[in-house]
Amino acid sequence: MPFAGWYVDRSGGDPVVTLRDDLDESMLDGDVLVDVTHSSINYKDGLALGGRPGIVRAQQLIPGIDVVGTVAASEHPDWAAGERVLVNGCGLGETHHGGLAQRARLRADWLVPVPETMTNAQAAAVGTAGFTAMLAVLELKRQGSTGGDILVTGAAGGLGSLAVALLAARGHRVVASTGRSAEHEYLRTLGAAEILDRSEFEGEGKPLQGQRWSGAIDTVGGGILANVLAQVHYGGTVAACGNAASPELVTTVFPFILRAVRLSGINSVETPRALRLEAWDALAADVDPALLDSLTTTIGLEDAAATAEQILAGSVRGRTVVDVRG
Repeated sequence: MPFAGWYVDRSGGDPVVTLRDDLDESMLDGDVLVDVTHSSINYKDGLALGGRPGIVRAQQLIPGIDVVGTVAASEHPDWAAGERVLVNGCGLGETHHGGLAQRARLRADWLVPVPETMTNAQAAAVGTAGFTAMLAVLELKRQGSTGGDILVTGAAGGLGSLAVALLAARGHRVVASTGRSAEHEYLRTLGAAEILDRSEFEGEGKPLQGQRWSGAIDTVGGGILANVLAQVHYGGTVAACGNAASPELVTTVFPFILRAVRLSGINSVETPRALRLEAWDALAADVDPALLDSLTTTIGLEDAAATAEQILAGSVRGRTVVDVRG
């Protein structure tokens, strides 16, 4: 039976991105067939839908790094028809057909049960952004870097918004950095105790600066990350999980050898299953459904490409969920 979805074709050189209604299950690969109900728009999805290089690595691919839906049929004993499931990362939308379509075939070991406390739409609102944010929160906890102020950069974006909310839910004092002055009140509703303008972290700073943060979650990279590293307390940790500003990092060894600062990379794509389950258990416990709904916008499948351009322009607040059912 044909189904609708976005499709990226790179076979002719430059990517051609179209919304099709004639996709066929024969193109899908995996031991669990899922009727997709929701996906979301993340920065990677913005790049893929915008025809930008670097994300889609197959010649033809359905984009979408998040899948939420219901098992339609399973060839694996761990999953049965009717179960609600989700997948974040795992190569979806990069090397494996993803979630911006009405059907998906997935590997059984990628699947995670949708928390009973969440609807499918809420699980998609959490999505890779919230999953990554929780991985960063857990990393700061493991490293003991949560005893003082915690900085979140790019705080008004999807990942940043959820990082602020998750840290605040755990009782931490969160300082949010953003370049969007209109979002200050929004960030306070998420739990930010203080808001700093992004300009405070831009430009070339000294290799070591005043110690301000017990830890940080950085979503932007570049010079902002370099300045954050120079401001972290002795023994603190920065969890790096984005490069919206730049993938480049020009810094010195001084924060690492003079203050024992740790830079921890967060990779949500290849996260081991045990850690995936730990992170989603923590999300089920910590996410306030009402707060999540307040920072979520829902669109139809046909609106995904327009939203992708907005997310690349840095003009999207919070999370955007795609109801793919049409």
